[in-house]
Amino acid sequence: MKYQGSPAFSHNQQDEIGVLITNLGTPDAPKKAELKRYLKEFLSDPRVVEVPRLLWWMILNLVILNIRPKRSAKAYETVWTERGSPLMFHTQDQTNALRGKLQQQYGASIVVDFAMRYGSPSVDSVVDKMLQQGVRKLVVLPLYPQYCASTTGSTFDAIAQSFSKRRWIPELRFVTHYHDYPDYIQAVADKIRRHWDMHGRADKLIFSYHGIPKRYLLNGDPYHCECHKTSRLIAENLGLNKNEHFTSFQSRFGREEWLKPYTDHSLKAFPEQGVKSVQIVCPGFAADCLETIEEIGEENRDYFLEAGGERYEYIAALNADEVHIQALTKLLESHLQGWATTPESTEQRNELAKAKGAQK
Repeated sequence: MKYQGSPAFSHNQQDEIGVLITNLGTPDAPKKAELKRYLKEFLSDPRVVEVPRLLWWMILNLVILNIRPKRSAKAYETVWTERGSPLMFHTQDQTNALRGKLQQQYGASIVVDFAMRYGSPSVDSVVDKMLQQGVRKLVVLPLYPQYCASTTGSTFDAIAQSFSKRRWIPELRFVTHYHDYPDYIQAVADKIRRHWDMHGRADKLIFSYHGIPKRYLLNGDPYHCECHKTSRLIAENLGLNKNEHFTSFQSRFGREEWLKPYTDHSLKAFPEQGVKSVQIVCPGFAADCLETIEEIGEENRDYFLEAGGERYEYIAALNADEVHIQALTKLLESHLQGWATTPESTEQRNELAKAKGAQK
């Protein structure tokens, strides 16, 4: 195997610290062909679907990719904006805001960028760009507060795969979760309080998280536990008792049992239990996307109201809110400890290298 070098490297180049923000990804357009390409990459990841590969290849290529892209494209059309996919522009906004905060602290020597696990910009392409910019120390922050092998673990796989073909590997720090990080908990709680100040409270506050197959939990994935801890800490911050909040899981796929209780089933049952008004927040989503805007904001609203509910409100994700950016900045600063050192003289390094025979 021929390992990839850094042809643009120069001894006169300043070594940089890099911060890479990652999220799940999004199709390039709400079109069937784009969805097919995106879904094939996403659903081919063995971290996402833990099924024997040959069996899954047949199901995916002969069934799912012939049916789901058209349906998914229609759903994406409902959330697409002039700026494109919400997940994409919210992640861009978050990255720009974090870059501004971190450069205030560390100067222009810190490189901040973002990548998507599936679709573009790919992890590999952004890692390559950052290394060409002189990044020699890299912090990776997947925007998944709760660890899950299907998301955080898969992101690490993509980073490792990118490094595995490179001759020069930077120092690496990888943030696996921040589900109980105090500033993140405070940011979500404050977002809920601001909503209450404008709209009042409802009968019940619902914490809805993306689901995973129950089998993953039984095999040791900590995601379920971390979601419930996040809910408990936010509820304690808000001063809620156990009857005033509820944790559930959304976005099932396939026929096997997933984490329960299911968000949609719960919302259909609440009105008969006397719960006539609900407010839903999704603490596992750092940015609004199809699963929050369309699934929670619209589809599940219909389920609740059709079942006899009277008031339904979705509380938006933290996105690029100032309190969110401050929380992520503090989180990153904790992982940058010891790296913010005075840079050496590149001029002196360049002279020493050339004295030893270096060409550049």
